[in-house]
Amino acid sequence: MVDIEEEVVSEEQTENSDSVESANEASETSTDQVTEEASEEKKDEEDKAEDAPSKKGKKNRHDKKLDALTARNEELEDRVKRQMAEFENFRKRTEKEKSVMFEMGAKSVIEKLLPVVDNFERGLASTPDDKKSDPVYEGMNLIYKQMMDELDKLGVKPIEALGAEFNPEFHNAVMQEDSEEFEEGYVCKELQKGYTYRDSVVRHSMVAVAK
Repeated sequence: MVDIEEEVVSEEQTENSDSVESANEASETSTDQVTEEASEEKKDEEDKAEDAPSKKGKKNRHDKKLDALTARNEELEDRVKRQMAEFENFRKRTEKEKSVMFEMGAKSVIEKLLPVVDNFERGLASTPDDKKSDPVYEGMNLIYKQMMDELDKLGVKPIEALGAEFNPEFHNAVMQEDSEEFEEGYVCKELQKGYTYRDSVVRHSMVAVAK
């Protein structure tokens, strides 16, 4: 009878011991899981903390790169605008220089033609009236008129002299004469005709002024 009780007690103790061990194991397992989970959470937080400066650094680098590209773009735009302005100034300066050179060349040609015009006028003026019906005279007169028409189209105009008030900008006085027909200071005789080209004097009129 005693043996049976002892065996029952022994079995109960064994069962209790197993239960305690199981509880301990369960507790240890639970503690390990909690510890592991806490470790993983801590690791995740540490990873996030490590990633945050990295992302911030990447953003800063991106912003700096964007600012550098923006500055470079503005610099290139400014350079293009400057080059366009320089080209426009060069174009205007070139056109002005070409115009001045053309005017100088045209004046030079006109100056060389004016003595020819003078000779035509002298030849026609010295022709007697009875010879003005001659074909040679008529031919010379037609050539002279054609030449004067072409000069007029180019902008060459004779300077008004005879009977006009003396103007040093257009007239070159070589002498003074007594005149009953013209007042003092007025041109009483035109010795050589003067011409202008586009409002610029090519040759001054050579005149005598009344005194």
